Amino acid sequence: MLTKRIIPCLDIKDGRTVKGVNFISLRDAGDPVELARRYTNEGADELVFLDITATKEKRKTLVKLVTEIAKEISIPFTVGGGIRSVDEIEEILKAGADKVSLNSSIVRDPSLLIRASEAFGSQAIVAAVDAKRKGNSWEVYVKGGSEPTGIDAIEWMTKTEKLGAGEILLTSMDRDGTKSGFDLDLLKTVNKTVRIPVIASGGAGTIQHCIDAVTIGNSDAVLAASIFHFREIEIENLKEEMAQAGIPVRLLNQPIN
Repeated sequence: MLTKRIIPCLDIKDGRTVKGVNFISLRDAGDPVELARRYTNEGADELVFLDITATKEKRKTLVKLVTEIAKEISIPFTVGGGIRSVDEIEEILKAGADKVSLNSSIVRDPSLLIRASEAFGSQAIVAAVDAKRKGNSWEVYVKGGSEPTGIDAIEWMTKTEKLGAGEILLTSMDRDGTKSGFDLDLLKTVNKTVRIPVIASGGAGTIQHCIDAVTIGNSDAVLAASIFHFREIEIENLKEEMAQAGIPVRLLNQPIN
């Protein structure tokens, strides 16, 4: 079994880290540069930066802030929000990101996944999917979770893999910020369908939730925000508990492969 990753997420609005519940009721969670530095020192495996209002406000990702964060960290760095073209992907990668996360833009133009993966390699392209339960299935939402698309989430994730995505960042909108646990049904369903790594997002509240996302949901990585931002769970403690549960993780001071 490959090493499972713990990934703090910086949701950015107006240059600050924020966190809400079900994509609304945002509150300030701190300076993103300081948090990025802290997470590197605390043993995070990767860092995700999402400019959550860029698409809705029809503007580009905050490149200057991406550059500032990249200078402070030594772990893989994924950036998303408002990225609409191969040229913009190149700009973000040159600013210091290792991967880009694409959501609304690839729903609008799926061929962007093909062009992006051909230009930069699938390993640099993450398909971000915001999914909300709809009966016995899940629907894809775009524009920071504000707009339903009518697209079946499982079918869409299968398509993103075929088009060139190297990884999926899957957020359950129903569980986002609730700390009630990940949507394990959603995770199990998609992980039976795709072969590329899936990052579980939305619902982390306890260490057991994170363990369940891997052992029951079959996820390759666990992403969380507020539990790390407000020190409700320390990354080092989480990894120790996961290791005790038989999950392979990179412990603090171990090199990143």
